[in-house]
Amino acid sequence: MTKPFSVASMQDVLLAQESRTIFENVNLEVASGEFVYLIGKTGSGKSTILKALYADLPVEKGEIVVAGYRVNHLKPSEIPFLRRKIGIVFQDFQLFTDRSVFENLAFVMHATGWTDKVAIQHRIDQILKQVGIDELMYKMPHQLSGGEQQRVAIARALLNDPLIVLADEPTGNLDPTIANDILNVFVEINKTGTAVLMATHHHNFLKKQPARVFYCEEGQVKDIDRNLVIQKMTD
Repeated sequence: MTKPFSVASMQDVLLAQESRTIFENVNLEVASGEFVYLIGKTGSGKSTILKALYADLPVEKGEIVVAGYRVNHLKPSEIPFLRRKIGIVFQDFQLFTDRSVFENLAFVMHATGWTDKVAIQHRIDQILKQVGIDELMYKMPHQLSGGEQQRVAIARALLNDPLIVLADEPTGNLDPTIANDILNVFVEINKTGTAVLMATHHHNFLKKQPARVFYCEEGQVKDIDRNLVIQKMTD
C-alpha cells in the first residue's frame, strides 16, 4: 500500500488583499487520497485559501507547496504547470457557452498539450462516464441543468488526472437534492485516490461524508473536530 504524502500544504502563511490582512499564521495540509472540508461563514475567506493554493493570490509570508510546486516561488510562466497537476472546480461552472460539452473539454486538453485526436476522444469518453453524463457529450451548456453543468466542470477538472481537486462551493448554486448528488460525485472521485479539498457552506455534508474539517474564522484557519460542527448543527 502506497504511503500517503502531502499534496497541498500551507505553513505559517499570511494572505492579504489591498493591504488588508485576510489570514495570518495559516497551517494546513492535505495528504494524497484525503477528503477535506473547508468551512466557514460567507465572507470568511474560504475562496481566498483556495486561490492561494492554485496561485491566483500572492503570498505575503510563509510557504505554500502544492503538487510538489513551491507556489509562492513560481514565476508567472510556471503557474500553468502547477495547474496541470491540480483540478479546480468553481461555483459558477465557467463553461464556454458557445461550445458543446465535448468542445469545452477538448479545448482544455489542447491547451494542456494533448494532440492525439483518438486519445482526446477516449479520455473525454472515460471522464464523462466517470461523472455520469456521457450521453450529454454533444449538448450545449444552455441545454443542461445546473447539476449537469457542474458535472461537466468536474469532468474538466479531472482531465489531466490531478493529484488534488480544489472545489470552491461547487454546490452553492444547486438545490439540496442536486447538491447531494454532486457531493457523491466527489466522494467517488476521492475513492479513486484523488485528494479533494472542498470549500462549502453545506455543513450537512459532514454527516453524509465523514472527513477532516478546516474552519475559517476571524483570519484564522483551524483544524477542528467534525463532530463538534455536527453537534452545533443540532443544538
